[in-house]
Amino acid sequence: MIGVTIQTSESIDKALRRFKKKYERSGVLKEFKKRAFFTKPSIQRRMARMKAARRQMRLTMEQE
Repeated sequence: MIGVTIQTSESIDKALRRFKKKYERSGVLKEFKKRAFFTKPSIQRRMARMKAARRQMRLTMEQE
């Protein structure tokens, strides 16, 4: 559960901004979207290979 404690002199806007940042970093929304539909294991493996290939390509481009 994500929570933010509000200090006495802190504005609501600032606390809300901190909460949104924590929410974004925790990956709750990403996990929710991932679980929203079922993907076949073969497609998951294909996506993982494609992601690894993109990561490798990016690394080789940075080294050059």
